[in-house]
Amino acid sequence: FQNEINEVPFFDVQLPYELALKIFRYLGKAELGRCAQVSRTWKILAEDEVLWYHLCQEEGYLLDMSISDHFCWKLALKNCRAREHMLKTNWKNRVGAVSQLHYEPGRVLCDVHSCDGVVMAGYSSGEVRLWDTRTWDYTAPVLAAVAGPGGAGASPHVSFVRINSSLAVAAYEDGTVSVWSLLLGREPIHHFQHNQRIQALALAPGGTAVATASGFEVRLESPDDKGFWQTPATFQIQKLVNFLNLVPDVTGSPVAVAAAEDIVYLLKAEDPGKVLHSVYGQPVTCLDVSAREAAFGIKTFGWLLNEPNQILLYNLETNQCVTKVGNSIGDFSCVNLHNSPPNMLVAGNKDRRVRVFDARRGQAVCSLYGHQLGVSAVQMDEWKVVSGGEEGLLCVWDQRMGTKLWEMHARHPVRHVWFNSHSLITANIPEEKNPRGSSITEDDPSVHRKYRGIIYCYEFSVDQLAVESVLPICRSSYDELTGYNYNIGLAVPYDSI
Repeated sequence: FQNEINEVPFFDVQLPYELALKIFRYLGKAELGRCAQVSRTWKILAEDEVLWYHLCQEEGYLLDMSISDHFCWKLALKNCRAREHMLKTNWKNRVGAVSQLHYEPGRVLCDVHSCDGVVMAGYSSGEVRLWDTRTWDYTAPVLAAVAGPGGAGASPHVSFVRINSSLAVAAYEDGTVSVWSLLLGREPIHHFQHNQRIQALALAPGGTAVATASGFEVRLESPDDKGFWQTPATFQIQKLVNFLNLVPDVTGSPVAVAAAEDIVYLLKAEDPGKVLHSVYGQPVTCLDVSAREAAFGIKTFGWLLNEPNQILLYNLETNQCVTKVGNSIGDFSCVNLHNSPPNMLVAGNKDRRVRVFDARRGQAVCSLYGHQLGVSAVQMDEWKVVSGGEEGLLCVWDQRMGTKLWEMHARHPVRHVWFNSHSLITANIPEEKNPRGSSITEDDPSVHRKYRGIIYCYEFSVDQLAVESVLPICRSSYDELTGYNYNIGLAVPYDSI
């Protein structure tokens, strides 16, 4: 009966149902609720599944679903909004569960990277481990390394690790680089060697290109259409590379941005020596790249008193400087552009401040002060900022209010921060890879726990944790052959007790 309505009364005219539905498409949630109280016919029209499906899509919920996947899209939108409000409340009040991603006994954490909840960590023993925090499966598989010549001797330290949705890459102290596929297993699918130590490693966020910088050489590696790895380009640079990034969402041959002391290069296969920025005596202190722009901090030595340290934003299509932001006495130590909202970027400084900049106005929206030492890692979204400091302090800020919501402290500097709507991953990585207290013999991993570094995973979806939340010590599989009494630990989610 309800679906057979053909004429809908619109004041003094009768309109066909399809035409009335197109008019109602211009209304929001509140207007549709008011229209549903006019009459029975308007109620049927205002609760049409097509209207609420499009409202749900416009607000960014359930984008991968079709209209037939839910029987009531009004209820689906209500549940999504309630979940978002709950997550935001839990973030602000630090309600949830915190877990430590455990490591190999006695080895020091060297580098950590994460993508969509999958965490990759490299250790001083040469081991590389993965955790999938989305499934609460915290048994970390070990990615097999390529055997060295003769297969004997201690494995080199891991220098850098990078991961995206399909690949995992690790660079070692001896110049070796291994590439694994997350779909094919634990054996590396590609391996190559540099003659010198690797200074920087980059992996395209959504692609399969890998870039490495060793000595005065930058090398790009990527598979062809048949899956065979090749080297599309090799670049010779006059100075040592400090920072290296691959431009995301590039069709064709990969494009890299490299910062070598006071020169920033845009490295393309067809134009290998393109200099994006160069000012003698002003070294680059941090770098980040999005699909169309590059942001980097420069350090001045006081020769020009009216030009303090700044962050420059360059357009990668025109190779021109778009804007200059920040006027700070301290050096900018980290910048995040690709994870920030449009036209926004967040930067950390050695003057212990976190600054959020609006690129359209060319000025700081807010300045946050709460660290005891320099800021080492930052990320932001529409309403919050997460920052980590050299002293080991992790701070979560409300961007609009400019206030600190909560903080956590660990021993070592926070070198990695990643979060989405419901989880947060941080890594405290020590500076010293061979601390005092480690044994002389290589086969006795006896570095004390406090020197090793640690990875934390915070989960704020308490509605999902009600049944599945189990303390990490209770998730142990107890299948390890050897153990140490100082490895026994409890991670207690104090906030949910």
